[in-house]
Amino acid sequence: MVNYPKKKNTHCKKCNKHQPHNITWQKKAGKASSLAQGKRRYDRKQAGFGGQTKPVFHKKVKTTKKIVLKMKCVECSQSHQIVVKRCKHFELGGSKKQND
Repeated sequence: MVNYPKKKNTHCKKCNKHQPHNITWQKKAGKASSLAQGKRRYDRKQAGFGGQTKPVFHKKVKTTKKIVLKMKCVECSQSHQIVVKRCKHFELGGSKKQND
């Protein structure tokens, strides 16, 4: 399990110095656009008789996804993304681990 803070002091390219950054994380992918060229081409090919025209991928082997965090500067609102390694469980701003 990876636990990451909600705020972090890191370098901002626009301010050119270390600033506090708010960290957000998007679990789900955004809604796919029906106007994208690939989707329009696919829908055109699928129309009419003839069944499924393109291969449907079934051999999924990866059990985790790479975690991408969005870091937004508190001062100038400039944002950049950082990639955390693969993990099964990710938590943002959870309670810290107690050493007993």
